[in-house]
Amino acid sequence: MARQPWQERRAKGRTARERTPRAGQETIGDVDRDPIELLRISSKGRVDALIPLRYGRMLVSPFTFYRGSAILQAHDLAATPDSGIVIQICGDCHLSNFGGFATPERTLIFDLNDFDETAPGPWEWDVKRLVASFTIAGRHLGHSDLAADEFAYVAARSYQTHLREYAEMSVLDLWYERISFERMYETVQNDEVRRRIKRGIERASRRTHETMLPKLAEKTGDTWRIRDAPPAVFHIHGESTLIDKNDGWMTLKGKREEIVAALMRDYVTTLTPERARLLSQFTLQDIAFKVVGVGSVGTRCLVVLLTDHHDKPLFLQIKEASTSVVARYVKHAKHAKSADDFEHDGQRVVHGQRLMQAATDPFLGWATGPLGRRLYIRQLRDMKISAELDTFTDDVFREYAVLCGWALARAHAKSGGCAPEISGYLGTSDRMADVLVRYGRGYANQVEKDYEVFRAACRDGKLEARSDADMAADFAP
Repeated sequence: MARQPWQERRAKGRTARERTPRAGQETIGDVDRDPIELLRISSKGRVDALIPLRYGRMLVSPFTFYRGSAILQAHDLAATPDSGIVIQICGDCHLSNFGGFATPERTLIFDLNDFDETAPGPWEWDVKRLVASFTIAGRHLGHSDLAADEFAYVAARSYQTHLREYAEMSVLDLWYERISFERMYETVQNDEVRRRIKRGIERASRRTHETMLPKLAEKTGDTWRIRDAPPAVFHIHGESTLIDKNDGWMTLKGKREEIVAALMRDYVTTLTPERARLLSQFTLQDIAFKVVGVGSVGTRCLVVLLTDHHDKPLFLQIKEASTSVVARYVKHAKHAKSADDFEHDGQRVVHGQRLMQAATDPFLGWATGPLGRRLYIRQLRDMKISAELDTFTDDVFREYAVLCGWALARAHAKSGGCAPEISGYLGTSDRMADVLVRYGRGYANQVEKDYEVFRAACRDGKLEARSDADMAADFAP
């Protein structure tokens, strides 16, 4: 069936305002819930000994709490109005889930980099999580409330402006669209931001597998072994393990090499033939548990070290994929390819990442692990860099908001093919941006309230929270 001209599709988006007025998007949703109970739900299935570390990292600030509690906002958004335009969304689109990484051609680009929660859903959910993250981070990194609102406004307007441009772009041009660091450097006018971009390019060039090798591993004879550094890195069956002896992974029968080999055989079938061939030229050296992030702490996450015949390394990250918070709460899942259409959640993550990113890790794939755990696999930190938010001035924060709004617009335009409809709904004025600022402000206030409830629960012993330093002290000689 022939598709409508983009002008007609944009008009269709404008018509959606009649059903869902933009002013109604200000509501923050159903917040009459127990945040502690929802956090407990999201902790189910994680490594028991690491759940206190998850809470400890969330306890640092309202922003780290926000990062680790995507389930709360998904729950709340489920009761809010939306335009009815459903696309593949990130599901956890806060400002720290953007960053730089290398394409397969080794070009450094800026893009979304975390898709654990990806699923079909209203595009508004991503935009609202993004603008609220700017409000919350701005407030709690020493910027004024007025400045924090401005960061949210800039992100919303950048999304709106760039999505309008993408609505008029051909399908192939949009598919090939990338936000390279060189392009960012040419676009940005602020000298401080340009210096940071240049420094970011230099940092990324040093973050390769070869530079990581002596930091993460040591060689004994002919074999490389990953160093234990608990609680961040430890061998599952080693002296520093944080896995309970009754955990299913501790009672697996068979040699480690055989278990890993079975997992890798499953994984290789999800790669293209030439990439499977490339991977076959590497030999397994070691595998260890690696704790990452804030929201992911306690999920099964492993780092695998392989080497080629020149003894050059390849680090892979194996990460558990749990049920998406979007899939748990969204009302529109059946209107698009839903989580139920996939073999398991690892495949869901890979599908969303391949669809939304401008360029994807050549080693991205999925597998079923021991005891049926759903996993996805990618490279570990290959030329990856992230924003140093605590060093941002107001001007730098504004420019970063522009970049995040731009990157999200590109991802949505590519993943859903609905840029004309979304652009039509947004319009050209700043009305929707103002609505989103008010949403961000209202939701930031709610996050601060939830954070205080969370702090009280940790203080009163309802939840156990431990810092990295506190847990590391358990292993001190």
